[in-house]
Amino acid sequence: MYNDLFSIGPITIHGYGLMIGIGVAVALLVGDKRAQKRGLNGDLVYGMTIAAVVLGFMAARVLFIITKWSDFIKDPKGFLTGAGFVVFGGLIGGILTVFGYCKLKKVNALDYIDLMAPSVALAQGFGRIGCLLAGCCYGRETTSPIGIVFTHSDFAPNGVKLLPTQIIMSVGDFIIAAILLWYASKARKRGETTCLWLALYSIGRFAVEFLRNDYRGSIGILSTSQFIGIIMLVVVVLIFFFVLPIINKEKE
Repeated sequence: MYNDLFSIGPITIHGYGLMIGIGVAVALLVGDKRAQKRGLNGDLVYGMTIAAVVLGFMAARVLFIITKWSDFIKDPKGFLTGAGFVVFGGLIGGILTVFGYCKLKKVNALDYIDLMAPSVALAQGFGRIGCLLAGCCYGRETTSPIGIVFTHSDFAPNGVKLLPTQIIMSVGDFIIAAILLWYASKARKRGETTCLWLALYSIGRFAVEFLRNDYRGSIGILSTSQFIGIIMLVVVVLIFFFVLPIINKEKE
């Protein structure tokens, strides 16, 4: 795979950035269409999405630096100008951004996060295709027939058969998006779709981490993402069963 797809004069089109752009565009289109059906403000969807993408990427980058703090201390400039993100940081940063944005606009944040949860899962699916093009987030060596071999990656080891974790994660994100679209098509209380989204992502990410072979930081025997995933799953379950009933009762 090639991260640099083609060039137009001095401009180089990168596979990772292109797929992120496609993912955001699809997320906006789906979110806007569903907002119209639900009587929500489509303009707000565009505004909060842009804000969440920008600040979410910043949060994902910060968490990446934290997970590799010892390396960052050795070469701060290299890390600040390089690549690398932790998706959980992006999710948390994006959600907090939407809460802040909705507070400023005086609308209910849970309505819009529930609305955009399937869209975010779709965007993540396209983003993981970008990971495949770049060769990052690669899997363990394998003799399996589903293994893939990189020849021009700046991240994955080249010439070695690896598990296609990028494809696995992409398919998983698209499946989560489909489940959320089905789940949200029924009458749901505020926050329930969001909780399902975060629970499904946490479980899926925890499982896929066992197949990956790029260093993501570690806490004990768990990768950083597995540790965060466990915490997020526990918090989401508690919110679903104990916090949402209180919130929704107050809104009745």
